[in-house]
Amino acid sequence: MPAVDDLALLVRAAEKAGDIALQYSGPSARRWDKPDGQGPVTEADLAVNAMLEDRLPQSRPDYGWLSEESEDSAARLGKTRVFIIDPIDGTRSFAEGSRTWAHSLAVADQGEITAAVIYLPQRELMYTAARGAGAFCNGRPISVAPPRALAETKVLTARPNLAPQHWLGGTAPDFLRSYRPSLAYRLARVADGGYGAMLTLRRSWEWDIAAGDLILREAGGQISDRLGATLRFNNATPLLDGVIAATPDAHPALLQALDPQGPGIAGH
Repeated sequence: MPAVDDLALLVRAAEKAGDIALQYSGPSARRWDKPDGQGPVTEADLAVNAMLEDRLPQSRPDYGWLSEESEDSAARLGKTRVFIIDPIDGTRSFAEGSRTWAHSLAVADQGEITAAVIYLPQRELMYTAARGAGAFCNGRPISVAPPRALAETKVLTARPNLAPQHWLGGTAPDFLRSYRPSLAYRLARVADGGYGAMLTLRRSWEWDIAAGDLILREAGGQISDRLGATLRFNNATPLLDGVIAATPDAHPALLQALDPQGPGIAGH
């Protein structure tokens, strides 16, 4: 099965990525700000990316490549399968010395994610999924939380997403809000049942979402853009129109409460 073989490859690469990243002390790692307000990058991001961009395409030379820290190329658009990589998701968290950052690695096949890994080396958490084979954390099966009322649902989202312009009637529904700095980790925590939903209403890069998309779906969750459309990957412009990821009961409840005419520009 290609997805299972790809997953084994991603797991090995993620473990090596963790070995490299842990050689750096986040606060003392050299750091630069990307142009156009795209956030920071550290020497650890670049070192991890260099290893992955060398190792993964060598193993799958017919796959395309999309990574946050690589120059993009239209060549990937002609490929059936594509690696979608975030060398370190949560770079600000890494640079501050926090443990809540992740390596996010995925393979898309004709726009659908088929193999995925989210690895948090400092938390010793390895989330994995292959299409049709379930989702796991450290080798143990995981599933989304059981049904509960939206007011009792723990939702991972940034405070700007509660702004009135995003919601019908100008008011966000009642739920229990929390926050984590890594989008990939937020998706993984919904997949493992720790939270009932995660929500981001701004345009989101594919590499932040790709691995979590499959892990969440294989754990029994539902995921879409902020308007309810199925997520597709390896787009010419690799941005998604927000993300709603949740249990099967919380997803439609959140979607129905959102104003489809909302701006979709809130912070992560």
